[in-house]
Amino acid sequence: MNPQPPQRQLRLEIPANLSAHYSNTVIISHTQSEIVMDFIQVMPNDPRARIQSRVVMTPVNAKLFLRALTDNLARFEERHGEILIPPQPPTLADQLFGGTRAPDEENPDADS
Repeated sequence: MNPQPPQRQLRLEIPANLSAHYSNTVIISHTQSEIVMDFIQVMPNDPRARIQSRVVMTPVNAKLFLRALTDNLARFEERHGEILIPPQPPTLADQLFGGTRAPDEENPDADS
């Protein structure tokens, strides 16, 4: 039987000048060795999208972050109910051509 190594205790320090940033969008990109997340604030009637903060992680740490976020969202939903995601807006192609159909698609039950 292998003894478990003692768990490391971290003392979390929050700087007095730490500021929280609201973000309603994130752009995620990556290199071979890094995952880059730009947290962005997009406001109505403002054409600018401001990057509030950038977080860079190794792919392993990003996957561990995803696991922790998934676990925490599941606990949140257990306590507060399901988080409903609004329908995604259609793509520009769907907006322009979504209502058009090929002639054979207009009435699929019609005899040829």
